[in-house]
Amino acid sequence: MTARTARPARPANAEPAATRTVLHVGCGVQKPGRLHALFRAPGWQELRLDLNPDARPDFVASLTDMGVVDSASMDAVYSSHNLEHLFPHEVPVALAEFRRVLKDDGLALVTLPDVQTVAEVIAAGQATKVLYTSPLGPVTALDILYGHHRSLAGGNLFMLHKCGFTDALLHRALTVAGFGSVRVRRDRATYSLWALAHVLPGQTQEIPGFATPGAAPAPGGPFG
Repeated sequence: MTARTARPARPANAEPAATRTVLHVGCGVQKPGRLHALFRAPGWQELRLDLNPDARPDFVASLTDMGVVDSASMDAVYSSHNLEHLFPHEVPVALAEFRRVLKDDGLALVTLPDVQTVAEVIAAGQATKVLYTSPLGPVTALDILYGHHRSLAGGNLFMLHKCGFTDALLHRALTVAGFGSVRVRRDRATYSLWALAHVLPGQTQEIPGFATPGAAPAPGGPFG
C-alpha cells in the first residue's frame, strides 16, 4: 500500500468521526470527480485498487484476484466501467470478489455500458454517429460497444470491451454473485446502466438521481 497524507488531529474532546471505507476498483489515475459523489461525502474514506501501478493505487491487483484485500473489510465497492473489459467467464469471478471484500451491511455501486440502448442506435443505422464527446474525444455507438477506437488504435488495448450487459443480465449476475438486494437503472442519456447491490436482502441506500429515469448519479459516460 502507498503512504497516505496524515490528517489534522481532532480536538481531544471531539466525538470520533464515523468512517466507512469504499474500495474504488479499477480506479485509474486519481482525478477530481472520478469517485462517485456518494463516497465523497463526509464519513467516507476511499481506498483505490488498480492493476496498473502507475496509477498509484493503494492496492495493485486485478478485479478477478483481489486477495490483497481482506474479506469483509469494506463498507462499499465502487466500479465504474470496469466489468465490460473482462471476458464473460471472468465477470462472475470479479463479482464474487466484490461480494467477498464487503461487510454484511455493505453495498456495491456498479456502472457500465448498456448494450441494449446502444443496439437501438445501431439498429437505427447510426452506428458511427457521434453520440457525445468525452475527454478522449468523440464517442460513437460502436465505441461504446467494442471500446474507444482511437484509444485502441493508439495502442491502449485496455480499452477493449470483451463483454456486454443489459439491465436483466447485470441484475442476474449480481444476484448469482450473492447480493441479496439488487436494483438496476438504465440511463439513456449516457448509454449506461447503474446497479446498486446490497449484501443483505431488504437493505436500501438512497442515492440522489438513482431512482430518477434519465438522471445520471455521476457525471460522465462510458469514457468520462
